[in-house]
Amino acid sequence: MLHTSAARHRVASTRRSGRGGRKPASARRGWPGRSITSVVLLAFVVFFDLPLVWLLLAITKSGRALTQQNPLSFGSLHGLVANWHQLMRFQHGAFARWLFNSALYAGSALVLTLVLAIPAGYAMALTTFKGRRTLVVVTLVVMLIPNTALVLPVFLEMSVAGLVDNPLSVVLPYSFYPFGVYLAYIYFSTSIPRSLLEAARIDGAGEFQVFARIALPLAMPIVALVGFFSFVQNWNNYFLPFVMLQTSNKYPIQLGLTTFRASSPTLALATALAVVPMLVVFLFSQRYLVTGLTAGGRTG
Repeated sequence: MLHTSAARHRVASTRRSGRGGRKPASARRGWPGRSITSVVLLAFVVFFDLPLVWLLLAITKSGRALTQQNPLSFGSLHGLVANWHQLMRFQHGAFARWLFNSALYAGSALVLTLVLAIPAGYAMALTTFKGRRTLVVVTLVVMLIPNTALVLPVFLEMSVAGLVDNPLSVVLPYSFYPFGVYLAYIYFSTSIPRSLLEAARIDGAGEFQVFARIALPLAMPIVALVGFFSFVQNWNNYFLPFVMLQTSNKYPIQLGLTTFRASSPTLALATALAVVPMLVVFLFSQRYLVTGLTAGGRTG
């Protein structure tokens, strides 16, 4: 019985692996392709992750060690603490002020963007009015114009309004986000059942009630997606504050980083801390991001 069981086991193994225990021809043919793909992916990982590793290690070193030691060597915890105290004392606490300014500008613009972009996308997608198609085309065209091309006209507008070197000169242009309007338009066009909205209208609900009580709760994924993109873009924006703001106390963090000395561990620490708010926003919104990104592919 023992020999019989062993023979059956060998036969079953042979059937699973193919004749003589060799891999199928398709598996052998696919091995070079998978190997090349793995090498390419590994190269990309090294290319993009190596600067991040260097940045995290640089904040543990002194200025001399940063330029003379191995770039991928660890400094010391004492060096990290020293760099932290030096950063907090830089220009009498300017770093904390710049972080606050960035949060104020990006946060205020985020609220205005959501208040304006989501209803605008809903109106273009699910309501009928004269010039609707033209408005959609204009939104798409403006979305494709580079932001840097609009800085000069915006600066002239703010200058006429007397808002240059005022936080509003940054917040108001940040709030103009045609890409968010277009995302909302696509979502409402493809993912909200029109029959559900028509039923609410038949029951006597006004257009604002239909939007606020039915469409908006169903649109939380796209609200999170537009909010995330808007916040990240505004937080990382350098050129607009550079043109609009003249007082260093009003700088956002991206503009304030340029005042640090290059090849300084303090600059590395400031850069690492400047990324933390975006990571926090991503961690809290990632549950909605995938849903928002794929929502436009479903038809209601």
